[in-house]
Amino acid sequence: MMRKMNSLYKYAVAFVLGLSVLATSCNLDVDPRQSIDADGALNTPDALEASINSVYGRLRAESTYGRDLFAMADALADVGRTTNNSGRLIGENNNNPNAHFTAAFWQNSYFAINEANLILDQLTRGVDGATAGQLARWEGEVKFLRALYYFNLVKVYAYMPTAIYTPGVTDEGGVPMPLEGSITSDIAFTRNSPRVSIQENYTQIYSDLEDAIRLLTVSQRAGSQFANAGAAQGLLSRVALYRGDWATARDAATAALASGSGTVLGGMDYVDGWRAAVHPESMFEVRVQLAAEALGVNVSLQSSYTALLNLDNKNAQGGWGDFIANSTVLNFFGLSQIQIGDDPANNNNWDVTRNEDVRSFLFTTGNTVRNAGRQIESIKFISKSGFAFGDNIPVIRKSEMHLNRAEANYQLGNEGDALEELNAFKALRGLDPVTVSGADLLEEILLERFKEFAFEGQRFFDLKRYGRDLDKTYLGPTNFVAFDDFRILPPIPQREVDGNVNLNQNRGY
Repeated sequence: MMRKMNSLYKYAVAFVLGLSVLATSCNLDVDPRQSIDADGALNTPDALEASINSVYGRLRAESTYGRDLFAMADALADVGRTTNNSGRLIGENNNNPNAHFTAAFWQNSYFAINEANLILDQLTRGVDGATAGQLARWEGEVKFLRALYYFNLVKVYAYMPTAIYTPGVTDEGGVPMPLEGSITSDIAFTRNSPRVSIQENYTQIYSDLEDAIRLLTVSQRAGSQFANAGAAQGLLSRVALYRGDWATARDAATAALASGSGTVLGGMDYVDGWRAAVHPESMFEVRVQLAAEALGVNVSLQSSYTALLNLDNKNAQGGWGDFIANSTVLNFFGLSQIQIGDDPANNNNWDVTRNEDVRSFLFTTGNTVRNAGRQIESIKFISKSGFAFGDNIPVIRKSEMHLNRAEANYQLGNEGDALEELNAFKALRGLDPVTVSGADLLEEILLERFKEFAFEGQRFFDLKRYGRDLDKTYLGPTNFVAFDDFRILPPIPQREVDGNVNLNQNRGY
């Protein structure tokens, strides 16, 4: 009987052997490489730059930051509800079995990781004509990217170190973690990587980020679309928060805030930052530079969140507005529809009421062109790059570091520091200080995270890392998913499990 090839590596090898590098991204003019072969096609500076661009470019995929790590993650959580304008995200919003992160997310991530591994393998062999600064920057950028991809995989497919549901004595495990590239079919046929432990995943992510911080301090490119030392500190802070390593989360957040990467914004400057071509708060963002790179009218973040084409004319048909705020989020910001002009049929004559929270200005009324009625929609993402559906996507914003540090200090027993940081952050958003302590202080910090990152995909993972249920009874009386329900985790793509005897499926699938 013919041995079945592990499809994770089969598709990775097929991609690498016929590579079409996405060199149009990230402001680089390097000609795209047509292939990577086993005879050293990566041993020139131009080839390395083009290949690294490909790893960046895969972050734009719909299955990754193009949509799913933001819109799908929030649909899985308790942030909003679907409109049924296009039928997208309904299953995820209802937490139906198998309606979760898809095989495309798994495969795109491992494609990128395999490319990163091939680049790192080449760096150990040397690159003709490269300077010490180039070598440091390449290794730093690629290790940052590999850490980001692995972190996204393990936070999706596995439990968090802070909240692991263990039926009996065995948890689900982490994710496979190959650290060498596959470029020949022989390697792909014989490698059947198992799921390593969750802690092993996090330990490797730490190692990559610590290397990235060290290397990118030596040499880094300008622009938040590239990995940089401050962004690596910011990502390390988030990873440590998910791991429950509170001291590292606090210290990395402090280092990130002290870096020159991104700017913390307050008041209406914060709102205006979402209208800028590049968000000033971005420590690292996925850049959509060309109209050809945008995901378009169906699945871009702009289209997922609003039916508006732009903010100049609300009557112009734009996206689908598939996912909108629920009553909880509307109440956070005092949002309700209000007619501001004489003709009610003109969508420009409608807006929303708002409270003192400046984040309320990141919502407005949409239009009726999708025949679903005028809705209150998030406008964090709307034609930011000067063309429709050009979503530049902040992966790490500097403001997050204040909330990370507040939570970490609380968990370390430093309630005074945590409360001071929380109130300083609230002031940035136009809110009065609070006087709380104990468990109420933690809830207040998590509440600010809910409000701050609505429509940025963090709420589902915040609930997951605290082992909390998904209470979505606002959608219907049966819409409640307990933390011990198998639907908290997605299925590993079945063809990966079928092709790898060492890969165990998540329970329930």
